[in-house]
Amino acid sequence: MPKNYSIIQKDFYRESGEWLSPIQILLKCINPNLHFIYILRKAQKFEKTPILGFYWKIVLRHFQIKYGFQIYPETKIGEGLYLGHWGSLVINPKAVIGKNCNIAQGVTIGQQNRGKNEGFPIIGDDVWIGPNAVIVGSITIGSNVLIAPNSYVNTDVPDNCIVAGNKAKIYPTANATEGYINNRV
Repeated sequence: MPKNYSIIQKDFYRESGEWLSPIQILLKCINPNLHFIYILRKAQKFEKTPILGFYWKIVLRHFQIKYGFQIYPETKIGEGLYLGHWGSLVINPKAVIGKNCNIAQGVTIGQQNRGKNEGFPIIGDDVWIGPNAVIVGSITIGSNVLIAPNSYVNTDVPDNCIVAGNKAKIYPTANATEGYINNRV
């Protein structure tokens, strides 16, 4: 893959498996998930530019409310972000998410305000997060990890694992995300 693709092109590639031109990307923005990702990435790109940064933050705020995604430009998210379904998604602005991450509806990636895990999650590359999963605290989720639907994760997870349940149980699995994360960048 040539390195001159933009982060938006890499995000959109995850959806379609095709490298799209800027015009094709705008046409794909009819999809609410892709539309939100486009606006989020613009807000991130221009975050430190006074006028454009303010403009994109206002636009982003409108679509946060419209689509139910609470993701802020300050959140560090690697290329290849894939939002499976729109609605009810909360990600703390201090969380860090690696590349090729799939996030389903109803997910919360948040802070823990007290205790031994006070802080924010760091999530590795190639992670699939199922519907209604909750990931909280100063924890590290490794790469190639599948977090099953409705899981509550507040402990570190090593690479190459499946996590399921409330309280989360960790199952080492070499191909944890095989068939779940398509079109990796």
